[in-house]
Amino acid sequence: MSAPARSLRARRDPLAEPAAQRARLDAAMPPGPRFEERLAAAGWPALHRGALGTLQLNLGKLCNMSCAHCHVDAGPDRLAENMSAETAARCVELITALDVHTVDLTGGAPELSPHFRPLVAAARAAGRHVIDRCNLSVLLLASQSDLAAFLAENEVEVVASLPHPKAQSTDAQRGDGAFARSLEGLRRLNAVGYGQGDPRRRLTLMHNPAGAFLPGGQAGLERLYRDTLRRSHGLTFDRLIALNNMPISRFLAWLEAQGQTEAYMELLTRSFNPAAVAGLMCRDTLSVGWDGQIYDCDFNQMLEMPIGGPSAGRSIFDLDLEALAATPVRTGAHCLGCTAGAGSSCGGATA
Repeated sequence: MSAPARSLRARRDPLAEPAAQRARLDAAMPPGPRFEERLAAAGWPALHRGALGTLQLNLGKLCNMSCAHCHVDAGPDRLAENMSAETAARCVELITALDVHTVDLTGGAPELSPHFRPLVAAARAAGRHVIDRCNLSVLLLASQSDLAAFLAENEVEVVASLPHPKAQSTDAQRGDGAFARSLEGLRRLNAVGYGQGDPRRRLTLMHNPAGAFLPGGQAGLERLYRDTLRRSHGLTFDRLIALNNMPISRFLAWLEAQGQTEAYMELLTRSFNPAAVAGLMCRDTLSVGWDGQIYDCDFNQMLEMPIGGPSAGRSIFDLDLEALAATPVRTGAHCLGCTAGAGSSCGGATA
């Protein structure tokens, strides 16, 4: 897998369109029960959310990287799809009004949004736990020279993407030199107290496979990362989570280029794990797009599958929480990516 220089959108790739991605996944499904039928057979005739715990805000698609596995199709050329001041202000209101324990900031590189730091400040003032989904290399940008200190001061948990603890696999997904830049980002975080066992400055690393296969066991991967990073680079972290590669956007484009789309969908289908369903992120998370539209999860957001029932509202400006609680989660073929093997959610394995 090698990282593309530009986004699918910039390359005018047909798979830049979410509708084309949904159609391709449906066509690639192997014979047999569909995702919804497998859910029903496992005792879930409809997938309903439980208590809302996390408000996840996607601040936009602008990123300083263009990774081969990116489900957002983010990159330096995605300048248009980024959160407005009006939407950010409404998000601040929701952070205070909603009974959530966590505000999860993602992108793109969320730190590049002018609203990132005010949203962090508002969430911390409201007593919320804050997560920054960080690509590590953003810490090296001249404009972000004080970012590590800002995160530490505000006790933000950093969830940092590092596909592998060795250079070859990480660079294959994220571009030449990405591993070295990631290590420097980790050094800066370690220097301000991250990865030292302090719950106020938790550093979580995120692994995803460098190809069309499922990750190994999360506990074993954590030991591998911990031993390799400490022994070879003197770096430490607090925990590791493992995510399956979602068959959408740039990873789907990579599967297509390799002729592996059908094989990967067959793998996900064959690996369906009913025990992974209860912990899915869609069951306790409200996903908010850069434009204020609301979704069951970040993946539905990227496939432009908004909340199912119009009575729940379609944006943060007309959100009805009671109606939302009664509205089933929208599902599709891509949901097999979250229920394969040990399961995969924003918090890692679910089973």
